[in-house]
Amino acid sequence: MGCTTSVILFKGIRTVFERNCSYMCKQQGESNALEYTAYSWSKEDSDLLISSCLAKPKLIEPLDYENVIVQKKTQILNDCLREMLLFPYDDFQTAVLRRQGRYVRSTVPSNAEEEAQSLFVTECIKTYNSDWHLVTYKYEDYSGDFRQLPSKLAKLDKLPVHVYEVDEEADKDEDAASLGSQKGGLTKHGWLYKGNMNSAISVTMRSFKRRFFHLIQLGDGSYNLNFYKDEKISKEPKGSIFLDSCMGVIQNNRVRRFAFELKMQDKSSYLLAADSEAEMEEWVTVLNKILQLNFEAAMQEKRNGDAHEDDEQSKLEGSGSGLDSYLPELAKSTREAEIKLKSESRVKLFYLDPDAQKLDFSSAEPEVKPFEEKFGKRILVKCNDLSFNLQCCVAENEEGPTTNVEPFFVTLSLFDIKYNRKISADFHVDLNHFSVRQMLAPTSPALMNGGQSPPAFQDALHAAAMQYPKQGIFSVTCPHPDIFLVARIEKVLQGSITHCAEPYMKSSDSSKVAQKVLKNAKQACQRLGQYRMPFAWAARTLFKDTSGNLDKNARFSAIYRQDSNKLSNDDMLKLLADFRKPEKMAKLPVILGNLDITIDNVSSDSPNYLNSSYIPMRQFEACSKSPLTFEVEEFVPCIPRHTQPYTVYSNHLYVYPKYLKYDSQKSFAKARNIAICIEFKDSDEEDSQPLKCIYGRPGGPVFTRSALAAVLHHQQNPEFYDEIKIELPTQLHEKHHLLFTFFHVSCDNSTKGSTKKKDAVETQVGYSWLPLLKDGRVLTNEQHIPVSANLPSGYLGYQELSMGRHYGPEIKWVEGGKPLLKISTHLVSTVYTQDQHLHNFFQYCQKTESGAQASGNELVKYLKSLHAMEGHVMIAFLPTILNQLFRVLTRATQEEVAVNVTRVIIHVVAQCHEEGLESHLRSYVKFAYKAEPYITSEYKTVHEELTKSMTTILKPSADFLTSNKLLKYSWFFFDVLIKSMAQHLIENSKVKLLRNQRFPASYHHAVETVVNMLMPHITQKFRDNPEASKNANHSLAVFIKRCFTFMDRGFVFKQINNYISCFAPGDPKTLFEYKFEFLRVVCNHEHYIPLNLPMPFGKGRIQRYQDLQLDYSLTDEFCRNHFLVGLLLREVGTALQEFREVRVIAISMLKNLLIKHSFDDRYTSRSHQARIATLYLPLFGLLIENVQRINVRDVSPFPVNPGSIVKDEPLAIPAGNPLMTPQKGNTLDHSLHKDLLGAISGIASPYTASTPNINSVRNAESRGSLISTDSGSSLPDRNPEKSNSLDKHQQSGTLGNPVVRCDKLDQSEIKSLLMCFLYVLKSMSDDALFTYWNKASTAELMDFFTISEVCLHQFQYMGKRYIARTGMMHARLQQLGSLDNSVTFNHM
Repeated sequence: MGCTTSVILFKGIRTVFERNCSYMCKQQGESNALEYTAYSWSKEDSDLLISSCLAKPKLIEPLDYENVIVQKKTQILNDCLREMLLFPYDDFQTAVLRRQGRYVRSTVPSNAEEEAQSLFVTECIKTYNSDWHLVTYKYEDYSGDFRQLPSKLAKLDKLPVHVYEVDEEADKDEDAASLGSQKGGLTKHGWLYKGNMNSAISVTMRSFKRRFFHLIQLGDGSYNLNFYKDEKISKEPKGSIFLDSCMGVIQNNRVRRFAFELKMQDKSSYLLAADSEAEMEEWVTVLNKILQLNFEAAMQEKRNGDAHEDDEQSKLEGSGSGLDSYLPELAKSTREAEIKLKSESRVKLFYLDPDAQKLDFSSAEPEVKPFEEKFGKRILVKCNDLSFNLQCCVAENEEGPTTNVEPFFVTLSLFDIKYNRKISADFHVDLNHFSVRQMLAPTSPALMNGGQSPPAFQDALHAAAMQYPKQGIFSVTCPHPDIFLVARIEKVLQGSITHCAEPYMKSSDSSKVAQKVLKNAKQACQRLGQYRMPFAWAARTLFKDTSGNLDKNARFSAIYRQDSNKLSNDDMLKLLADFRKPEKMAKLPVILGNLDITIDNVSSDSPNYLNSSYIPMRQFEACSKSPLTFEVEEFVPCIPRHTQPYTVYSNHLYVYPKYLKYDSQKSFAKARNIAICIEFKDSDEEDSQPLKCIYGRPGGPVFTRSALAAVLHHQQNPEFYDEIKIELPTQLHEKHHLLFTFFHVSCDNSTKGSTKKKDAVETQVGYSWLPLLKDGRVLTNEQHIPVSANLPSGYLGYQELSMGRHYGPEIKWVEGGKPLLKISTHLVSTVYTQDQHLHNFFQYCQKTESGAQASGNELVKYLKSLHAMEGHVMIAFLPTILNQLFRVLTRATQEEVAVNVTRVIIHVVAQCHEEGLESHLRSYVKFAYKAEPYITSEYKTVHEELTKSMTTILKPSADFLTSNKLLKYSWFFFDVLIKSMAQHLIENSKVKLLRNQRFPASYHHAVETVVNMLMPHITQKFRDNPEASKNANHSLAVFIKRCFTFMDRGFVFKQINNYISCFAPGDPKTLFEYKFEFLRVVCNHEHYIPLNLPMPFGKGRIQRYQDLQLDYSLTDEFCRNHFLVGLLLREVGTALQEFREVRVIAISMLKNLLIKHSFDDRYTSRSHQARIATLYLPLFGLLIENVQRINVRDVSPFPVNPGSIVKDEPLAIPAGNPLMTPQKGNTLDHSLHKDLLGAISGIASPYTASTPNINSVRNAESRGSLISTDSGSSLPDRNPEKSNSLDKHQQSGTLGNPVVRCDKLDQSEIKSLLMCFLYVLKSMSDDALFTYWNKASTAELMDFFTISEVCLHQFQYMGKRYIARTGMMHARLQQLGSLDNSVTFNHM
């Protein structure tokens, strides 16, 4: 009803115009006749004309924002909406966020910072101890797209259900279906076979059912195909096929002869079959005719469907006028109450816009989290039992459980046969029964006592609770099926492996054998209890696939006897490679027994577990009876993409004795059962004690002074597989070294011989040592070192000189100092690096910081060498490296040093991106980066020095590869600039200064220079390097947007002008995308409204808002005072003269911004929205300039698919000039305004004297109602009576150019522009609207109401049937190209 009344109202207003301005219509008809010449324009001519006519618009110099704020301070403070004019004082601040770890305390030892002397170690410790430093923006939630507003787009309740006349009439038409045949429609009936297409099984001959089909036409002209069980069509049909939804009819003889298929809109289909070919062709012909009729009717229906509605509107208008005449006061109060009710209950305009409901988070910034300790796939390994078939009671009185006859010790680790490496540390488990453990002699005091435990050990944890761990957590970064969990089993040293394993391999009665083994075992445990020997091994797979799904059904293999010649990890990898080959595994000797170990996924709430440094987790319960769970260190592959930045302190060294070649030595009489004792010492003095920092084994102390490797019986060239784990001191020095002592162990336990001989269990047979540091770095990988027969004091100082001379103590070398011992070490440290380049850089920095004279050339050399740094090292120490580089940047005294620092940072940033680790960089900038304290006389600021270096790198003469990387990853550098600026302002209390005093002129110049240097790269490299130019454009926009928060806002406006000046009309589409992406980001600033100063700008110092001289067109003054919105509207106006893709980008950006204003919960009141609307009043002028292109009132029933329009084809007009020059019009007679305003406000009606016939109004004012939605195919109407005959009156050139296109916009563009128009019209105050009507010229008023009338037509509700038919036609048009024309339309 409301829409109908509005149509009558606007037509009446137009009648008033015609009655008063008949001369105007005549004049416009003549001008239009001149415009549309018979000359035919080709596409090339049109493009040439447009490019020559669309000159580059002049730039408007923005206002000096800071001065205006000061000058108009009183006016702003007296404004009732002052919050829309001022930035809040607490707009941003810095914050410190407490670092949250997984542990009950810091992982850094308490005395580590005091001990650290190396700069690299010190900086790493600072990194792990420091809290997070953030810059928070109070209104940041309002700085994105409307979809990211804090008041999330509410899910609309269903609108109230209304019944419309058009739907009621459609229902009546359907009830009158029987009248269809009287209207001359097509009819047909007959028997057909119907296939069951919805069956779960495929269609077969048996699934066809014979049915009687009757084709009827409904009252609205549409057709239904009903089917019945028999020929009695008076009954209710069994079903109906609605041919409105049919897309095509094709023959289908695959299932049944004479069959045809009806393809439906919802992609379903009906399969029918006739009795003969002739009958089938009849049905297909009739159905195809109906489809053709439907297609034509859909086009014709809309053209002819308004007459009935117009008659109803006339009646309603007449009745409304009568009410106003007889009861004016009652009518007025009723209308006011109705308006108030509607305004309170009405849904926001944009809630009904389809684009506002679309989920599009492409513009959303990625979520950034702080650095955190991350793991791969975590597996909980529970060790339950190890039992062999050979068992008995070990107690002296034979009272107790039956157990293994001697103690066994299990070591678990992970092996990866795909990459041929061991991927975890060892996890040691003691599964022996308590009575079996009693067989062992107490551990040697020399191994246990003396010294303090490393700081990592918690006194709160009882050593007893940690003595016998049974649960371990393994982590695997790259899971796959070729990873094995290997269990190595050891026993107390007795003799050869073959001899000791023999009793366990027999399946006969074993009681006597068990007693004999038990007796020997007790003797061995008492005498050699601290020595181990290899015994057996077993393995099992972990994963089903590469996704990390655990293979829980797998069990451990048989327990295989250990081969004394295949002990090393390399030998184990070869055995595992044959693990899935039964024929190979069957040859291995098996020990009878069972190893019960289960695996499971790790739950997040596991209560009692410790990390690999024995630091308990937060949820650790010291008094809990739950068993302790130990995390086992993973040896993560040295691949950048699998590396995480270190976040915790860890400093472990794993030592692997590999091989000792002692078969040729003559220094010792006996050296066969060789044991190696490993110690870690910090001095080579005679009485120095080893450090208590070696991780102990189950049953012993948590940390020990020494560790023993397993002993091989009667081997002079023994191999070893043992792993010794050492907690390294925080600060290593030159005296720290590993000391290896070799013993010959006597395994002879016979009673013969003297007591002296029996007591000599150990005989020392050599020493070897390995200094841990070389050139300041920890030695790793394999080392071959000599063995000495003695150990004099100061042995580390021994040096070989030429001519057989040496420096240092006298050392008796075994075999003349040949490298007899092979050792491998593996460093897992977060405070020491193995990378030579990184070590040298920090070492040089330490020298210069300690007072040494810094050489620029020397520093540049070390900086350049950082480009060769290993990728995984770079990622692991990322925060520490970047912090040091920024520190060097601020202290650089030469430009070359600063530029090379920036180049290294670019290299680091590029490496992270190339490995897919961009999130680490975002975490660093947001949480870890902290600007150095600013000291004017000593250091410079990061933001200024980095900006200058970026400018140098962006120069055309610079290295293009580096500049391309800077462009591509520029977001990082601009984000650092932003954070540095924020921290500088707050920490130096400069935020309290005026904006133009916060930063020095040198920094303003640097920012302006970097913007100017960046622009040629953006505008010229978009073809050759699109990703780099696109990223640089977006990053620059984000930087400029954030500069509004910190800097002189007038200066920032000038940078935007500098940016815009690099673009011009006729640019390629990509550059338009860049420009509007830039504007989108900048205009999404959280204080966009205050930046535009929606306030009066008059000559007086203070102006009342009621006296505001509103701008309804884009005057230079408007664009200067309201810079951002003026710039945006100018650019949208320019874009409307471009081809379709550009127009869509511009219109979409404008509409999204208005949607954001509408949904912003800071501006919910009507006064707020009215104030915002004043900024967009020039939109009226913009639309009026393009009214000829918007005036499409017939809504097409089949909207054209935008993808089908030829790209970059702005015009394809066969006749007529696509451009027209607006003409000046005459002002409307003032006597008109009273009638006009009275008509709109409802106080007086212009129709009381004489109301013209509505049909005559339609005929006289049928202005350009072309049914065209394709901008490339619209024709200007040549009929002067039907063409748009309005003058274009412009107070000033909105686009800076008198040339305007006149080709029609398409439906989506028109609707989006009209939504913007309606938002401004709805939001603006009544005074602003009346002022506009008073000021507007006749032509502008006519065009204003033309646009309003187009709104009614474009958004008119057409009824349910129309909506369904529109969808059907749209889908059908899409499928026309894909369907086989020969089958589908040949019969139409």
